Parts: sequence; C-alpha cells; structure tokens
Amino acid sequence: METSATKNDDIESIQGDANELHKVESNYIYNAVSRGLDIVLASVGMILLAPVFIIVAYKIKKNDGGNIFFKHTRIGKDTEEFKMYKFRTMVPNAEEKLQEVLENDEELRKEFYENFKLKDDPRITEIGDFLRKTSLDELPQLINIIKGDMSLVGPRPVVDDELEMHYKGTGDIVFSVKPGLTGMWQVNGRSDVEDYEERIALDLKYVKERSLLLDMKIILKTIKSVIKREGAY
Repeated sequence: METSATKNDDIESIQGDANELHKVESNYIYNAVSRGLDIVLASVGMILLAPVFIIVAYKIKKNDGGNIFFKHTRIGKDTEEFKMYKFRTMVPNAEEKLQEVLENDEELRKEFYENFKLKDDPRITEIGDFLRKTSLDELPQLINIIKGDMSLVGPRPVVDDELEMHYKGTGDIVFSVKPGLTGMWQVNGRSDVEDYEERIALDLKYVKERSLLLDMKIILKTIKSVIKREGAY
C-alpha cells in the first residue's frame, strides 16, 4: 500500500513535469492501440455477456418495475461531463430517498460527503445488493467504452462535487485521459481504500505510468478481484 510520503511524491512529480504528461498523451501509437482494444474487447464482452444482461434486466424489472439502467452524470476526459451507464441497484426514487436520509441522519450525511457513497445504503434493492457485490452493476459501462466516453482502464469516473471537493490542483491531470471501467484504485482495494488522497494518488500514478503492459496487468487483477469480491459495496 502507498505511504503518505510516496503519495505526495507521486502528486508533486506529476504536477512538476507537465511536459512528460504531454508526451504520454501524445503517444499516438499507445492511444490508437488502446482505443482499438477498447472497442474489440468491449464489443466481445457485450456479445459473450448478452445472456447475463438479459437475466439481470429481467430481475431488475421484475423487482419493482422501474428502469433497468441508471444513467449518472460523471466527469470524463478533459473534465467534460458524460452520462455513465449502470444497472439500477437502488429504488426508483433514489435521489429523493437520499435527501431524506441525509437530512435525518448526521452520521450518514458525514459518510456520504466523505466518500460519496454509503456502505449500508438503505436505497439499495435486494437484487441491487447482489449486483454490487458481484460488480455486475458495472457491465453497462461497456456501452460507454464503445461510445468512447470511457476506456477499459483509467482513473475512477467521479461526480462534479467530488472533483470540486477533493481534486484541487489535480483534476486536469487525472482527467487528461479517459476514466476507466477499472483502474489502479479498483485493483488496490477499491471501496476499502478510504483515504481520498490515496485514491487520487493511485489515479495520478496510473496517468504517469500508463502503458499497454500496465493496462493488461490491471485488467487481469480486476478479474481476480471480481471473482474474490474484494472491496465491492
């Protein structure tokens, strides 16, 4: 696990060497191959996982009759907003329920604004709890990858409030690349990594060191983490 000193070194080294970042971003061979792999692997994934999509969609619809997908505004490349797709894991009136919960429970309100999620979220449905623990709720992001909003590997896609509250001075660097379905944070504990500086440092580390070899290592580690259900909630 990264130490505080290492995390600070990662941030300072990246911020202090903008030219290196521009060189990485200008690596057309890497970008072209990476985009090609994104399209091929996401498309193959959609085809192979079509039965899973159908079963999950049926279960969600049967549960409460609400929408199958949840579209949420996230921060993408160059800090531009996009709609990220997930299987819906919460009650249909989740936003209203959240406001009610935050207004009436100070502890949950503190937890939410620290992590922008709740470990024991009262809005999650029974099928939604299963989808989150197995990470199946993330599968529709394959659509975002094919569309070009995301990549298979990249920084965590965050909401605007997170960007403003936690990414001071680092947001433009982290999101100089596309956010990913998986990434350094996901394979280093995911939701178990509670320190926001550590989360950001992991994403900064990826932006600095990204390569096809690193991407493949992260994808393989992600498969292992999903099978073992590590850090998901």
